[in-house]
Amino acid sequence: MATTSPIADRYITMDALRGFGVMSILLINIVAFGMPDMAVVSPAVYGGETSGDVAAWLAGFILVDGKLRALFTLLFGASMTLIAERAERDAQSPAAIHYSRMAWLALFGLLHFLFLWWGDILFLYAGAGCIVFLCRRWQAKTLIKWGVIIYAIGGLLLTIGLSSLFVLQAEATSPGASAEALAEYDIVLTDMGIIGDGVAREIAVYLGSYSEILADKIENRWWMPLQNLILAPLETIPLMMIGMGLYKNRFLLGEWDAARYRKIGLWFTAIGLPISAALGAIVYAKGFDIVWALNVTQGWSALPRLLLAIGYTSLLILAIRAFRESRLIDRVAAAGRAAFTNYLGTSIVCTTIFYGYGLALFGELGRPALYLVVLGVWALMLLWSKPWLDRFRFGPLEWLWRTLARREIQPIRK
Repeated sequence: MATTSPIADRYITMDALRGFGVMSILLINIVAFGMPDMAVVSPAVYGGETSGDVAAWLAGFILVDGKLRALFTLLFGASMTLIAERAERDAQSPAAIHYSRMAWLALFGLLHFLFLWWGDILFLYAGAGCIVFLCRRWQAKTLIKWGVIIYAIGGLLLTIGLSSLFVLQAEATSPGASAEALAEYDIVLTDMGIIGDGVAREIAVYLGSYSEILADKIENRWWMPLQNLILAPLETIPLMMIGMGLYKNRFLLGEWDAARYRKIGLWFTAIGLPISAALGAIVYAKGFDIVWALNVTQGWSALPRLLLAIGYTSLLILAIRAFRESRLIDRVAAAGRAAFTNYLGTSIVCTTIFYGYGLALFGELGRPALYLVVLGVWALMLLWSKPWLDRFRFGPLEWLWRTLARREIQPIRK
């Protein structure tokens, strides 16, 4: 690297973490890009025809599902605090800059959802960020404590809510089930696209033209950004609070001693992975039944998801320290500095590969083959980000976002 001063190390650590986050989140999103959306929850819905598909789902759920999204969310909370500190240092209003940034991010998110991909998280992050910013002056311990408490309550509420599906399933599958119970259960499964022509219809839509995909989104999925925002207090908001706390106590800046990172990384991973593996085994034993899969992946996995997010972060910080001078970390950090561009760029590339107006591979590739696409997208991120940032101060969309939020053309060339 050009310098190894403490300030440079601080930014390298967070940038590299963000780079690993924006790259790794594709490991789960790729299934939602290339298959019907409920295939992410269970391979029995779609894409579970071979042992390789089943193994890929299990590995994805146990190792990465939700864990790396959580890492990305932690870093978003940390970045909010960092930007507020910079604004105060420059005698600017942190609130004015923050809420301007969130307003434009919400607009970017809605445009991303509408014109590119239904799985947008930017609108959710913007809404959650507006709330979490109110806590930015809390002490680190307070942020982490209340973040964990709210996160635990959210996981419990999700578990209780989803458990009602067990009751509905039991009533509908019991001997002599009433017509009302059967009809209600069929409605739920049909709404999720599990039975009926849901899967076939989704494949037909995404193999159609751009205008057909857009029309379907407006007609049948318009509510998704609002639904995600309503669910923000269950996971996104508390994770951002924890991220703010971990920034304030210098954990995410890589300033703790290596022994503490090693202890946290090994212990949290050693606890979280067996729990996650046991939950995956339950879903497998139940034949990937959608009700069991929904309960396990969305509700029961809250604890190992948080443990592994923190554990992975600790181990990644150790790896970044060990290989700080390497070209790989340099390129990963560059991908992190251009995370906004890389996130939206991933949607452009993947929808072009899978949707009907591009290569029309939606529903065509098995899960193992999807991960070859992931490798290709990772290569693109690592190849373009560093040469661009060697010449310019920001990624293209980072520059646009900064310019719009500050209502002033920002210098982009170094």
